[in-house]
Amino acid sequence: MLSRVAENIYWMARHIERAENTARLIKVNTFLLLDLPKRIAPGWVPLLIITGAEELFHKRYKDTGERQVTKFLIADSDNPGAILPSLLAARENCRTIRDIVPREVWELINELYLQSRDNLNQGLTKNGRHSYLNRVITSSQTLAGLLAGTMNHDVDYHFMCIGRSLERADMTSRIIDVRSADMLPDQTGESKAYDNIQWMGILKSLTAYQMYRRSMQVRIHRNPVLRFLFQSQEFPRSVLHCIQEVENRVKQIGTDRATLQVLEHIKINLLDVDIKNLDHASLHTYVDNLQLDLIRLHNFLAQAYFLPVEE
Repeated sequence: MLSRVAENIYWMARHIERAENTARLIKVNTFLLLDLPKRIAPGWVPLLIITGAEELFHKRYKDTGERQVTKFLIADSDNPGAILPSLLAARENCRTIRDIVPREVWELINELYLQSRDNLNQGLTKNGRHSYLNRVITSSQTLAGLLAGTMNHDVDYHFMCIGRSLERADMTSRIIDVRSADMLPDQTGESKAYDNIQWMGILKSLTAYQMYRRSMQVRIHRNPVLRFLFQSQEFPRSVLHCIQEVENRVKQIGTDRATLQVLEHIKINLLDVDIKNLDHASLHTYVDNLQLDLIRLHNFLAQAYFLPVEE
């Protein structure tokens, strides 16, 4: 496979997944703030930290209120992780490989971008935002089903799955890191009483609430939630499941020893970690190291499959 084609399919999947994840983050945060007293509610800044865009936001906006943050995360063309720029990037990736993906995939991505662009004013209003975000989420999930059901499960498809899984692992680890830090203040006081609501928000941000209840069969609590999101081998957005998916796809494409070694290292660290011994500080350190490993994994994939071999 040409490295250009592999790279475009990989990034198409990442951009679509990123748009869906950001849409869900905004949606869940809106409801979370309604469930928490204003004096302990985390506000909108955590979404900027989760998406890695806090510094860029503060260069462009002074107020971190709902209106400014949602506009930045939905539509700001200077924010490459925002929903609309992500959909545009996915559309451009797909346009260059239209002969590789099923025609219906291109049509759906194109339609999703155009609808999101044309209905942007609706999406930036409080009343219209919910349906706007739902459309992005639903279309992204429809696209995943369309790709699974109509595209050959060959090398092209493997790269699509790698991109999607790596983006999911990245988002899951970011949400855990930032949202668990939100629960640091006043842990002997009022905020502790609302911890379960915030952990429920973490699960819902990853569409994990129902599957957590089904798999863990315990009340929502810090340690079982962390075990589920880090170590579940069944839930498709757990970090371990995503890493195993990447590993399986890399093996099917063709063994790249360096990439497989990185994957094995990440997998061992996920399986060996003792969740109950992770306090707030060590959890943050653990996730930081995991994030560095995911960056390393992306770099190894790029070197192995995307960059042209120097003669």
